[in-house]
Amino acid sequence: MAGFRVRRFGVGRRRAAHESEAHDADLAKRAGAALVAADERMRLTTDELGFAEAELGSGATAQSSETLAAVRRQLNAAFRLNRLNHDVAATAATESAIEAPAGVTPGATGVAIPGAPAAAADDARARNLRILQLCEWAETVLDAQTSALADRAKRARHAPEIIASVRVDIERLRARIPYARAVTDHLAARYSSAALAREQVNPAEAEQLLGFAEHSVGVAELRRSAGHGDQADVALEASVASVRRAATLLDAVETFEVEALRAESAPAAVAGESRRDLAVALAEPPAPAAAPAPASTPAGDRAMHPAPTAHHLHHALEHADRKLDIARDAIAGHPGWISAEALTRLAESEHIRVDLTHFLGGSAAIIMTDDRREQVIALAQRVAYLASESLRQARRDIAASRMSRAYA
Repeated sequence: MAGFRVRRFGVGRRRAAHESEAHDADLAKRAGAALVAADERMRLTTDELGFAEAELGSGATAQSSETLAAVRRQLNAAFRLNRLNHDVAATAATESAIEAPAGVTPGATGVAIPGAPAAAADDARARNLRILQLCEWAETVLDAQTSALADRAKRARHAPEIIASVRVDIERLRARIPYARAVTDHLAARYSSAALAREQVNPAEAEQLLGFAEHSVGVAELRRSAGHGDQADVALEASVASVRRAATLLDAVETFEVEALRAESAPAAVAGESRRDLAVALAEPPAPAAAPAPASTPAGDRAMHPAPTAHHLHHALEHADRKLDIARDAIAGHPGWISAEALTRLAESEHIRVDLTHFLGGSAAIIMTDDRREQVIALAQRVAYLASESLRQARRDIAASRMSRAYA
């Protein structure tokens, strides 16, 4: 029995060693295939970069050239690792052929040799895994660069249409400025300047942005006609961003006007609801007298702090949504200018709002208990607070970016 267990143990070890060798062989095969694919993709992307440079100019493709150089360095490192695996395997195969008895075939190239030290097999496996990682990273970066080059070439080919579209947008937005000024003057008589500034209600800034957009699109046309495609693209992107920002400001004016009207009508609606409740209460027969509850009881607390109505809950949710929309618009209009702090605050606010949406469902906002309604209102206030904090930080980031660009 002891001899049988020894033989069975030996068979198990040989089977495990065979499975490990098969796994290493497959890993080496996949690493080699990934290298070939990545190298071919590198060649194609290099060709596309050459075409883009001829069409757009070296300035517009300088960053892509640097990125491709970095990818090439990493692929060279992967090729060196692959070469090292082949050299080590070849050496091990030679030594195994010298020492092996007649009829024993050495292991395949790139695969651990039977009987070779385990450390050598582990090293080869680690190198193949690193090759796969480098090739996967290279493919991802090359995909992004190919897409970016295609986008730039598309913008360059469609620059006349984009320029015409920007000019149409400028005229359309300029036609909205007189109405926005009238609304702002009306709001200024009812609200403080701090409240208007906090909501980005500023038609004057929108007009300045449209003037800058008009100048930038003119520069784009001149640079394009002079053959400086890279400079034309920069000017055109600046004009598009300015138009987008001006539209956000004008939308904020109209949004603030609607929200102000809604806020002013809310007290009247609450008062009407209270009058109806009072009329119903007076029409009810008098209830038997009851001993007054102590002030410290929940009933006493509720009398001092009335339960929020469904109207209060809806108002809190609408206020939170408005704050979120304003913060999203401000951040979306300044890509690359916003810090991680502002983006994190916005993400937290959106996460809580999504949770609220799932929680409320259909008519749950109406039929829920008073305590649960208070919890929902508190969460909605948290959404509004985080969105406001995100907007405040985004404004600081935008101001800092403009200052740095002004002195650049």
